[in-house]
Amino acid sequence: MTVPDRPLSSSAPVRHLITGTIVSDGSVIEDGLVAVEDDRIAFAGPAAEFHEAAFEGFEETPRTEFPAERYILPGFVDLHCHGGNGGDFPSADESSARKAIDFLHRSGTTTLLASMVTASRDDLLRGIELYVRLADEGLITGIHLEGPFLSHARCGAQNPAYLLEPDLDLMNELVEAAAGKLATMTYAPELPGAAALVDLMTFHGVTPSLGHTDCDDATAAASLTAAREGLEFAGFDGVSSLPTVTHLFNGMPPMHHRAPGPVAACLRSAQEGKAVVELIADGTHLDPSTVATVFQLVGAANVVLVTDSMAAAGLSDGNYMLGPSPVTVTDGVATLDATGSIAGGTATMLDVVRRTVAAGVGLADAVSSATTVPAAVLGLSDELGGLRRGLRADLVVVDKELQLAGVLRNGDWLA
Repeated sequence: MTVPDRPLSSSAPVRHLITGTIVSDGSVIEDGLVAVEDDRIAFAGPAAEFHEAAFEGFEETPRTEFPAERYILPGFVDLHCHGGNGGDFPSADESSARKAIDFLHRSGTTTLLASMVTASRDDLLRGIELYVRLADEGLITGIHLEGPFLSHARCGAQNPAYLLEPDLDLMNELVEAAAGKLATMTYAPELPGAAALVDLMTFHGVTPSLGHTDCDDATAAASLTAAREGLEFAGFDGVSSLPTVTHLFNGMPPMHHRAPGPVAACLRSAQEGKAVVELIADGTHLDPSTVATVFQLVGAANVVLVTDSMAAAGLSDGNYMLGPSPVTVTDGVATLDATGSIAGGTATMLDVVRRTVAAGVGLADAVSSATTVPAAVLGLSDELGGLRRGLRADLVVVDKELQLAGVLRNGDWLA
């Protein structure tokens, strides 16, 4: 694909006309066109309905035409990723973080939260300070804290030395340091003080994400209800008022017919439109039939696809780090050297979408759960997550096998 370069310095708007099959907001437009002016979408819809004369300045704009079997998707939104291409967010190293962000953008994830893992107070604050700056630069949208208030019994790849019971003083310190950039936080609802922690999170507009928990069904259900009510009381509405569930099935006891545990409560809440569940549909964390079943049970509108990606994403097998913990990747599966636990993912969001479709989920639904739904969780539906007039010009072009063909972010083609 040959795309025009943005002028180094020019007051004239930069425009693009891109044709192909649009897949956005749960629908498919086979003969579609997206018109972009600077960093905004000016038009997205059937090509026959676009008339250059009605859009001043587009008359001389050349079209970037893709074959009919190419799909134009919104830029992906990842609420849970720890890095990629050798870069590791939990380490809070700036050059490493920038390397990961650049790779994720170029792989199609145009919007992301930087996910940290359980660590010491000082390391958490150091990471937050870095990601506030990178968010201010527009490289990431915010921060996801995976811990430290998690279950020892279901800690997964989290370092148990730093797991804590909810500490409101520490939570206040983290929130203050984040300066409004802390978007979501994973917590275990059975821990002493978890109810007060949820109240504090929702008061500050932080979305509680239930996970890494050993709780029972009733505890999970009550905590999800409290989190939703807290977000509503804080003034959030729609999907942004819903708690999320950190990588459903992973980091929690398996569902048993006499001890359903948190999985059953999370599925019920999602089916009722009262929670949103994360799925790592990478072929490692979940069997494809599990992915298809969850989509059928709760609907794409209540599912967020995530990568949980770590430094090895986009690279070959070998030895890597997840924060302070050594990880070995074999056949694309990352495991913690100390315990053998799965230690994050190695897939990109496009890989996850492709495998979700291969599991039997419709393309429009899979794309929605990787774009529209996570954007709504962040309260950014009026800014991104779809291909509509006025939204940010973020899009991903893929072929019929869902292989990457191009990425536009903020109106710029990424090499």
